Amino acid sequence: MQMIDYKGWKCIRLANKQVELIVTRDVGPRIIRFGFIGGPNVFAEFEDQMGGRGESEWMIRGGHRLWIAPEAAPWSYEPDNEPYAGAEAIPNGVRTVQTPGPLTGLEKQMEITLDPEQNTATVRHTLTNRRDTPVRCSVWSPSVMGPGGQMILPLPAKVPHTECLLPTQNWSLWSYTVLNDPRFTFGRDYIFFRQDPARGPNKIGLMHREGWAAYQREEVLFVKYFDYVDDAEYPDGNVNFECFSNEAMLEVESLGPMVSLQKDESASRTEVWKIFAPVARCESEEDVERWVKPLV
Repeated sequence: MQMIDYKGWKCIRLANKQVELIVTRDVGPRIIRFGFIGGPNVFAEFEDQMGGRGESEWMIRGGHRLWIAPEAAPWSYEPDNEPYAGAEAIPNGVRTVQTPGPLTGLEKQMEITLDPEQNTATVRHTLTNRRDTPVRCSVWSPSVMGPGGQMILPLPAKVPHTECLLPTQNWSLWSYTVLNDPRFTFGRDYIFFRQDPARGPNKIGLMHREGWAAYQREEVLFVKYFDYVDDAEYPDGNVNFECFSNEAMLEVESLGPMVSLQKDESASRTEVWKIFAPVARCESEEDVERWVKPLV
């Protein structure tokens, strides 16, 4: 763990021989960078917000964050524009603790570790209720991916209707969801969602049991692994995965079950990230089977 300056902020850097993670200290925290040393950041960085602090409104900034679902304003948009006190070294990583905000009363904690030998990071997200009254919420983990790439999401295996009579998928659509958007390709086994700087907001959500989603940008493939809990209730129409895109970025988001937290109770969930390069850009489902499936 190193203390460094990164684009106007004091930050924490974790690195092995190939990849690095950078975590902001002056704001957030955000995991503002994940990438190969000397290579591109898989996450978006909003250049007009880099190095900023003290703003009166919540700032997206880019990178990966811990958020609170279901989404509501101002609840989810509580500003995190000041330095946070809690940051301590743990084996192979760092634990960050953000002081509970006056709106939510929820303390946010991330335990961030980087494998010493592999291009694998693990992020454990925890919400703790520090208010006197119960809070019903979900642990939400959005990753703001850099522009120009595409999400690749596997769909459940196909089973003949004579063997499976009940539905195996649950989708959520928003008021601004447009399914004939050319950024989407709905294939037999995969969904593609491409980021396009000429197109505005669109979003889909799914109950996702396959356990992974990927984002491909240039020749770098970012893979996010996350769990599904049987019989749990999830937010936003009972979905545990969402993908949002606009002119500037694309978010790959996983969500935890809805929980009711009493005072000082916590809820946690873990994501595992991997990155690979070089990986040829996938233009078809056959390309995914050939180049991505063996890696994930």
